[in-house]
Amino acid sequence: MNDHDALFAQLATLSASVALLFGIALLWRRSLSAYIKAFRRQSLVLAAAFALIGYFGRDHGLYLIALVLLVLKGFIIPWYLNRLQAQVGAEREAQPYVNIATSLIVAGLLVMLAYAITRPLVMVSKLPTRGAIPLAVGLIFVGLFVIVSRRKALTQIVGFLVLENGIALLAALCTYGIPLIVELGVFLDVLMGFLVMQVIVYQIRSTFESIDVEQLSQLKH
Repeated sequence: MNDHDALFAQLATLSASVALLFGIALLWRRSLSAYIKAFRRQSLVLAAAFALIGYFGRDHGLYLIALVLLVLKGFIIPWYLNRLQAQVGAEREAQPYVNIATSLIVAGLLVMLAYAITRPLVMVSKLPTRGAIPLAVGLIFVGLFVIVSRRKALTQIVGFLVLENGIALLAALCTYGIPLIVELGVFLDVLMGFLVMQVIVYQIRSTFESIDVEQLSQLKH
């Protein structure tokens, strides 16, 4: 590996590590505004990672993807989430299904699992980004864990968005850049899912005067 690829590998691993840390940060915070801030910062790191891959991979299309990420996930979606939080009156994830200490332990185990699962791929890969692949998979696992371990619908939306960030990062690292049309298609899917989740949040709020998904069990009666 030459100096150019070595620098790229270090920067890719660093950006993936920071993105993962922001994902794990969700698990030790209770304030929903802190969840949104962590997602926003993670998205800014993701946009920087795409620009980085575009620069070293000489793929100028990734610059446009990075710009879309920066605007959409770095500013528009966090602003909209803050507005949604103010409208539904939610402030804290007071009683998650899994407490903070256990959540952090599970997150560590999930990252270890990600390293174990991706080890064969990393061993045979020749890409400079291969060292960051386990971190992206770990981020996917952490995002999924946020979804299943938190009670507030708004928190679960943030978990879904973090999960999508992990998928986008993994795709970019594994393919050394992904076609622009594919990533834009993913963005549209995320926006559609985001809008559907917003409708669900409003419906839960209007029906139960709460955004606790535990209240959905009452629909059975």
